[in-house]
Amino acid sequence: VVCWSNGNIFRSVTLLAVTWCEQQEDCDGFDPSKALTKENLASFMGMLEFGKFNGKFDTKITGLGLNLLISEVQNTQLKSPKVSKNIPTVAEVTQGEVVLFASDAISKMGADGIFTLLEGREQTVNYVRTPLRFTLTLSDTSLIGKRRAAQRLAAGALKEVGRKDGDKGEGEEE
Repeated sequence: VVCWSNGNIFRSVTLLAVTWCEQQEDCDGFDPSKALTKENLASFMGMLEFGKFNGKFDTKITGLGLNLLISEVQNTQLKSPKVSKNIPTVAEVTQGEVVLFASDAISKMGADGIFTLLEGREQTVNYVRTPLRFTLTLSDTSLIGKRRAAQRLAAGALKEVGRKDGDKGEGEEE
């Protein structure tokens, strides 16, 4: 059994959209009207590949100068402020694409004999076809924000520990 988060796909598309804007001369910061065109969204989704990498299922982000595995950046680059603050805008226009991507990923893992728990917001996961559905709720929803803050602090600490050992930080080129 594996847990798989469709939130990481929204974050990946957001990272690609923000990166695209950073590379455009006529964009001053994130510009949804320019970045989130039908053509760009199709291009961004094409830069995501779900499959087996390094012996395990993962999603690879390849394009716009990025070459990342979600498992390696899910608590660092995908949780950075430039991504986090723009997710709602990107998610508004990518629900269908993410549902299709998630369904395909779940099918691939199922075909490999893996049972998958899909983690995500109800309005998205409700559209994934499955014979079984479970909903977990929190009595204290503030825990979500506390968990996210703890993840970012831990990721920052790990990055610093790696640098003290002479390693490059995630996303840094050698």
